[in-house]
Amino acid sequence: MFDKTNIFQQAGLGESQENYLEAILVLGREQKPVRVKDIARFLQVSRPSVVTALAALAVKGLVRHERYGGVELTVAGRAVAEAVYQRHLLLEQFLYKVLGVSRAVARQDACRLEHSLSPETMKRLMIFVQQIDRQ
Repeated sequence: MFDKTNIFQQAGLGESQENYLEAILVLGREQKPVRVKDIARFLQVSRPSVVTALAALAVKGLVRHERYGGVELTVAGRAVAEAVYQRHLLLEQFLYKVLGVSRAVARQDACRLEHSLSPETMKRLMIFVQQIDRQ
């Protein structure tokens, strides 16, 4: 599930770019099309920042965006976004269920941690959470 090491390495993305992909994925599940202003609101950044980030992601082949149009993830972009989102969900679940922090804090901390932990740590964490869920 989290052996997505090659996806992250090949994409060569920073935390901010991963956050943009994750935001597009989440917003795309709630509404179509995803627009620049929606991403800006979701990430609490300016519209020009979103446009700049989308241009960089488009060059990497991870998104499609036409000026004044919607934003779409490419197949490669969706793969990276899904991997980031799965890391986020696992960390949020661990923080909330195992450590007992509030949902809000778990969500915020998961967003920070999802970019920092190694694939090995994520894999071990996944196994641990699965064992806890079985009990």
